[in-house]
Amino acid sequence: MVYPNTFQGFAVQSANTWTRPVRTEYTPRPFEDTDVDIRVVACGVCGSDVHTVTGGWGACPYPLVVGHEIVGNVVRVGYKITTGLKLGDRVGVGAQAFACLQCKQCKSDNEVYCKHQLDTYGATFPGGFVSQGGYASHVRVHEYFVFPIPDGLETASAAPMLCAGATAFSPLYRNGACPGKKVGVVGIGGIGHFAILFGKALGAEIWAISRSNAKREDALKLGVDGYIATQEKDWTAPHTMTFDLIINCANSSKNFNLDDYLSLLDVNGKFVNVGLPEGDGFTIRPFNMMRNAAFFGFSHIASRKEILYMLNLAAEKGIKPWVETLPVGEEGCSTALRRCHENDVRYRLTLVDYENAFD
Repeated sequence: MVYPNTFQGFAVQSANTWTRPVRTEYTPRPFEDTDVDIRVVACGVCGSDVHTVTGGWGACPYPLVVGHEIVGNVVRVGYKITTGLKLGDRVGVGAQAFACLQCKQCKSDNEVYCKHQLDTYGATFPGGFVSQGGYASHVRVHEYFVFPIPDGLETASAAPMLCAGATAFSPLYRNGACPGKKVGVVGIGGIGHFAILFGKALGAEIWAISRSNAKREDALKLGVDGYIATQEKDWTAPHTMTFDLIINCANSSKNFNLDDYLSLLDVNGKFVNVGLPEGDGFTIRPFNMMRNAAFFGFSHIASRKEILYMLNLAAEKGIKPWVETLPVGEEGCSTALRRCHENDVRYRLTLVDYENAFD
C-alpha cells in the first residue's frame, strides 16, 4: 500500500464467496479540494453490508469493500473545506458520501434524499471510480459527510451510531418523539435497540414490540416502558389506537400482518419503516388505514444536521449501545458478515484493531 495513491481493504469478490473477503489493494478516486482522507480505526458491521454482498438487494460491483459505520482520524484535508476539520481529528462517516448540496432537498437539510446522492460504498463516482467502504485502511469522503465524534463517546460505540443509530434517530426526531408521546419499536435488533435508546433520550414513552417474549429482558434493560409479544392471543386489544408513532425496524415482512400494527395507531398516527427486508414487502389495504387516518411511510438514514445532534445527544445522555468487537482482517470480516447474516448479534458488531491489520 502506498498511501495516498492506493488503499487496502477486505473485499468480497462475488455473491458466491461473500463469506470470504480477501485483502485487496485499490486506487481511490482522485482527491478533490473539498475531500477529507481518514485513516480508519473502527467500522461497524451493518445488515446493509450483508444484503449488498450476498446480492440480496440486487447486483453490486465486485470486488467490493463494504462498511459504512466508520470512525477514524483525519490524515488529509482539501484546502477548500469549510467545516473546520483538521489533521488528527476523530471523525465518523455514515452511509452517504456525496450529494449535490445545491438542490432544494440539500438546502433544506434533506441531502439524504438528493437525487444525486452517492453511497459510501458501491457507488460509481465521476471517472468510473467505485466507492469503497470502511473494512479498509482509509476512506476518502466529501467533507460534508464527515462528522466530528464527541469526546464522550467510545470509538466502538460511536461507529454503529453512524448508520444504525442515525437510521433510528431520524424518524424519531422528525416525527416528534418527545415527552407525552407513545412510541412503539418493532424489531429489537441492531436498529431497534438504538430506537429504544434514542427514543428514551428524547423523552418519549417507549414500547418494544416483538414476536415473542425472548427479548423482553433485553428490552427492559434498554429502558422500555412496556413490552408487547405479538404471538400472544388478542395482543392488539389493550393497545388499539394508543400509539402516536411506530418505528418498524424488522428485517423481515414474512408473516407480518400490517393491519394489526396499523390498528395500534391513534388518529393520524404514523407507521414508519426503516428496515429494508428482501422480497416484495407489505400489502396495504386502504380501507383499514382509513379507520384511524393512519400514515404509512419510510425513512432513509439521516441528514448531517440530525447526525451531529444525535452524536451530541448520545454523549450528553451517556447512551451506550450494546456492541461487541472483532479484530478486522479476512477472518474477522468473514465472521462478522456471517454472524450478522445469521442474526447472531446482540446487538451490533464493530471491527477494531486496524493498526494491527494495516501498516
